Amino acid sequence: MRILVLSDTHRSLNRALLLMNELIYEIDYVFHLGDNTEDAEFLREHYNTPVVCVSGNCDSDCSIKDEELITLGNKKILLTHGHKYGVKYDSTDRLVYRALEVGADICLFGHTHIPFLGVIRGIVVMNPGSLSLPRGGSNASYGIIKIEDNDIYPSIVEWR
Repeated sequence: MRILVLSDTHRSLNRALLLMNELIYEIDYVFHLGDNTEDAEFLREHYNTPVVCVSGNCDSDCSIKDEELITLGNKKILLTHGHKYGVKYDSTDRLVYRALEVGADICLFGHTHIPFLGVIRGIVVMNPGSLSLPRGGSNASYGIIKIEDNDIYPSIVEWR
C-alpha cells in the first residue's frame, strides 16, 4: 500500500495536480493534513483515489475534524495539522505524546511548511512540508508512505 501525504496547499494545487496525474496508478490513498480542506475535496472529486483530510488553522467554518485516527492493515495512523500541539513553537513532544496515547504507529502533521521525518519513541513522525509554500529554506515537498506487511517505509520527496 502506498499513501501520498500532502499538507498546506493553501488553494494552490498546480503541483499537486501534476503529482496526482503522475502517481495516480501508484497510490492507494491521499492524506491531506489541512490548510485548505477545499483542496482535498477537489482531489476527492476529480480522482478515483480515497482522500482523507483533517482541518488546519486556516480552515475556518469547517465541519471536517482536526484529527483522524486511521487503521490501514495493522498500522494505526494519526493525522493532524499540528497547530493544536504547538509544533511551530516548541517541539513535537506534545504531538508524540498524543500519538502514544492513541496507539499510533505513524503520526502525520503539517502546519510548519517544513519537511520532517524521524522515528520518535518508536513512532514514525512525518511532516511532508508544502508543495505550494515551502518555508525555512526547504524546497516544495510531499510525503510517500509505503506499508508492506508489518514494515513502514516513509520518505519525503522534494519537488523536481
